[in-house]
Amino acid sequence: MPRSTEANTDARLNAFATGNSTSAGPDGNLNYGLLNQQLQGLIDNETDAIANLANAAALLWQELPKINWVGFYLLKQEQLVLGPFQGKPACSRIPVGEGVCGTAAVMGRTIVVADVHQFPGHIACDLASKSEIVVPLWRDGQLLGLLDIDSPVVDRFDYVDQQGLEELMQTLLARLELPL
Repeated sequence: MPRSTEANTDARLNAFATGNSTSAGPDGNLNYGLLNQQLQGLIDNETDAIANLANAAALLWQELPKINWVGFYLLKQEQLVLGPFQGKPACSRIPVGEGVCGTAAVMGRTIVVADVHQFPGHIACDLASKSEIVVPLWRDGQLLGLLDIDSPVVDRFDYVDQQGLEELMQTLLARLELPL
C-alpha cells in the first residue's frame, strides 16, 4: 500500500494553515475559496472515492458554522444510500422522490429549505434540524449522489452557501473515480 510522502503530508497540512484553523474571512463570513483550497489539499493525491467523500464531510463539519449534520447519499438502484457523514446516525436509505434529498435527486438541482418542517414529505432523521441544503453530484449527465447538510437554525443557508458548496462539489467530483 503506497504511503503519503513527506511533501504530500506538508501540502495537506499547509491547506489548513490559516492562522486560526477556520475558513472565515476577515469579515467573519465563510470563505468558500479558502475552503475549496483546503479540500483540494485533502484530496489532491487520493483517488479512492470513499476516502475523498469522508474527508470532504469531515472538512465541512469542522468549518461550517451552525450545522448539526453533513454527509453524502450515494445513488444505488433508485435509492439514496447513506455514505460518509459527520453527525448523529442518519437514515440509511431514502427513496428517490422522497424528502428533501429525494426531491433534489428528481429535480436534479440544489435545494435550499429555510424551514424543513414546512417542506411536504420532509424526512426527520434528527428532530433538531430546522433547515437544509442538498447539492446533487452530477458527472457526465449522471447523478452519482448528493451532499446533504442540516442546521438547527431556521434559514441557515443562503445563495452564497449554495454557490460555494456547488463549487466545492465540482472540486470533489474531479477527484472521484467511478463507480462510487
